[in-house]
Amino acid sequence: MCGDCGCGDEKIVPVDVHERMLAGNDRAAEHNREHFREHGITAINLMGSPGAGKTAVLEATARALGRDFRLGVLVADLATDNDAARIRAAGIIAESITTGTACHLDAEMVHRGLHHLPWQTFDYLFIENVGNLVCPAIYDLGQAANVVALSVTEGEDKPLKYPTMFRKADLVLVTKTNLLPALDVDVAAIEANLKQAMLRPAMLMVSAKTGDGIAAWLRWLRGVGRPRTAPCATGVGIG
Repeated sequence: MCGDCGCGDEKIVPVDVHERMLAGNDRAAEHNREHFREHGITAINLMGSPGAGKTAVLEATARALGRDFRLGVLVADLATDNDAARIRAAGIIAESITTGTACHLDAEMVHRGLHHLPWQTFDYLFIENVGNLVCPAIYDLGQAANVVALSVTEGEDKPLKYPTMFRKADLVLVTKTNLLPALDVDVAAIEANLKQAMLRPAMLMVSAKTGDGIAAWLRWLRGVGRPRTAPCATGVGIG
């Protein structure tokens, strides 16, 4: 539970107060979005539970996409800048946002974080949200797309247990697929559950460790902002 906003719990923060907070956040998010559009920046909100592999995916993305595009990362965590240090070690500009008791980013935090980055020079800005499968989905940050990392170690039922997160997702990256031989995980069940939870089901299987699926992820990134096509054999759509 977020100590700042109550995350919709009317016993902590009254509904009308929370709605005003979200309205203020939406205004700040639109301000961010206008900046991103003006400078031709594609902003991606990367969400997922702690340990889902968000930072590892960004490291793999930096190694592959950083050769052709200018990348930047805002990394959120409650208490450390460990993940930002990992991103910088991969050769990409990164800034840490320490949220303290807040279990999510909001648009104003992102706006303040941009002040510490040469963001106008980026082609892609990745916003690695706080590890949490509930609160981050509620707050618009001004992003072009929401991506959720779902590790194969988390089980098949997470899309049904945390529907708001997956309903807001444009893409789910099923991560750590290199571990599948050692696990009793039903990938078909994950797909079926995503079909129930997502408005437009789209899933990619990736392993940041082996590189499997990273090429498909990069193709998806290059297509963000373009008109969507019907699900195809690449695995981007869940047919």
